[in-house]
Amino acid sequence: MAPYIRLNGKAEIKAANERDLLPANNHSLDLIPQIITKDANEFLLVADYVLGLGYNELNWNLGCPYPMVAKRGMGSGLLKSPAIIDEVLKQVFAESEIKISVKMRLGYERTDEFFQVLPILDKYPLENISIHPRIGKQLYKGDVYLDEFARCMELSKHTLIYNGDITSVQRFREMKDRFPGIEKWMIGRGLIADPFLPTMIKADTLDYPENRIEVFKQFHDMLLASYTEALSGSKHVLQKMYYFWEYFVRSFPNSGKGLKMIKKAKNIESYKERVRSILDSAT
Repeated sequence: MAPYIRLNGKAEIKAANERDLLPANNHSLDLIPQIITKDANEFLLVADYVLGLGYNELNWNLGCPYPMVAKRGMGSGLLKSPAIIDEVLKQVFAESEIKISVKMRLGYERTDEFFQVLPILDKYPLENISIHPRIGKQLYKGDVYLDEFARCMELSKHTLIYNGDITSVQRFREMKDRFPGIEKWMIGRGLIADPFLPTMIKADTLDYPENRIEVFKQFHDMLLASYTEALSGSKHVLQKMYYFWEYFVRSFPNSGKGLKMIKKAKNIESYKERVRSILDSAT
């Protein structure tokens, strides 16, 4: 799933979004472009753009919980307005051949808002609906509402994808036992925290590869080199890598101490030394 495109009232695609979506940059991925909007014309503009790049599906983000998005009536904030969701889908399906999938939460303010949204979505031939069973105001805090997700399964005629707090093989097994009817799963933050997780889930194993640290180091060094090439100045590179380490450290001993070490790095060389220290402690 590509990072979402947000137009902000301007009928143009940002350069960063173009880089995300160019087929030359995604030759090994089955990528799905994503949009966040409450405007049908914006939706149609982006649909035409991604169709021109060779994609045939566009995912509509109705799940983003961040206040700067939700308070503008987009992402999970749009779940309070099922009539607008209906209007957008009606126009887009009438004027475009793009396939549409949806990513959503249970609601923004209440867990029962999905009762009004799912019947609207059932009116249209969506590819699937990914549901993160929290409300927008939770952000990523607190528990997921699994009983409510079960109700979504009962109410919706669409293929549902479960999304939320899959952070380990054991957690995935628990969710699969709880929801045997779900065949597709979405992993976000759990993947950043543990890049080995999808492979281990597919192999149904709790065992990491013997060369785990070596593989992670190669992955990390590739990220660092790529951001060093793409971004201007070490400050921006370090900020990007700090973000990753907020998740990476969860897979290493003494994660709190490790994150403090990373955040104290003032330049790239200091940063590399601290990363080496963390990796050495894990061998």
